[in-house]
Amino acid sequence: MERKILHLDLDTFFVSVERLMNPSLDGKPVIVGGMSDRGVVSTCSYEARKFGVHSAMPMRLARQLCSQAVFIRGDMELYSRYSRLVTEVIADSAPVYEKMSIDEHYLDLTGMDRFHDCRLWSHELRHRIIRETGLPISFGLSENKTVAKIATGQAKPNGELQVPIPYINDFLDPLPVRKIPMVGEKTCLLLRSMGVETIGTLRHLPPMALEQTFGKPGLVIWKKANGQDNSPVCPYQERKSISKERTFEQDTIDVATIRQCLSRMVESLGFDLRTQGKLTGCVTVKIRYANFDTHDRQQRIPYTAFDHLIQQTVNGIFDRLYNRRMMIRLIGVRLSDLVNGAPQLTLFDDQAELTQLYAALDKIKLRFGENAIHRSTTIFHPPGDSRSPLVSNHLSPSG
Repeated sequence: MERKILHLDLDTFFVSVERLMNPSLDGKPVIVGGMSDRGVVSTCSYEARKFGVHSAMPMRLARQLCSQAVFIRGDMELYSRYSRLVTEVIADSAPVYEKMSIDEHYLDLTGMDRFHDCRLWSHELRHRIIRETGLPISFGLSENKTVAKIATGQAKPNGELQVPIPYINDFLDPLPVRKIPMVGEKTCLLLRSMGVETIGTLRHLPPMALEQTFGKPGLVIWKKANGQDNSPVCPYQERKSISKERTFEQDTIDVATIRQCLSRMVESLGFDLRTQGKLTGCVTVKIRYANFDTHDRQQRIPYTAFDHLIQQTVNGIFDRLYNRRMMIRLIGVRLSDLVNGAPQLTLFDDQAELTQLYAALDKIKLRFGENAIHRSTTIFHPPGDSRSPLVSNHLSPSG
């Protein structure tokens, strides 16, 4: 059976949401990110891109390139809300969908053409999303994820493009190799040094030559250049989660110890999120009392992978949940509503050092083990110690 994969991608998502809130921004160069020179660009409008501005660029350089732009500090809570609105529309219509990130989805429409024209169905879904959310969105429709995603990029802004199987090579061949998903700047430079600038040229190289140069990823790149991609659309589930629990050796009512335990869980879960390239949109805290009564409470949050933001939510939930003042047997934290995404998406303040700090901590943990370094909030302080685990944000090496 011929596969039909649809890729949906919201156009300059953060900018589009800001324009929805403030229509006077339409047609103007808009840059979203940290507001100081120490910040970075999270995303920008097509009008700003004409001046050479792009994501991850230092804000200082963006101001030099496009001083007339409207600069906006991002609002992840607002963007998360609109991301969920789009997902709800898709979930209401699609047979199988995968939420790849905050602003893109894959849908598997294989077999649907027996009942509906897939192109027409995709067109109607796209316009329903636009109608119900007010956000521009583009789609690519083809045999697999790779070609569908590339087609979406060619359809932008706010467009549609179907690439039938017989036309895949004709479609891909003239495009630059940077259009292939997973081909980054360094790979592009190396390919260019080999005289390869287009997908067509790459497609005609011997696959063994790419494997010798890039290792196993070279074969993957070669297959993608040939329009080959068998990766499935993995059904998206809101309950997909990661969690940690701790059963105490002795039931306890020591709130300081319980909070330290929660902090250690959050620190570990945050590290897991970042190493997996995930963001969480929902936090749940679980309590089991000495009499085995079990209670939990969850809260939606703006998508994030940063410990300090998750910890604020966990503390708030615990304060509301623990109201019986009974001995506690077990405590747990679960992070759900997981999507792919870079942690930087959640940081629109001016503390570039904070992002660098997380990167440095994760690097240490990956090299020396997760227990190599911890926040002081997760380290036990003897009774009477003046250091408060609720206030300290310093980092200490574990003993």
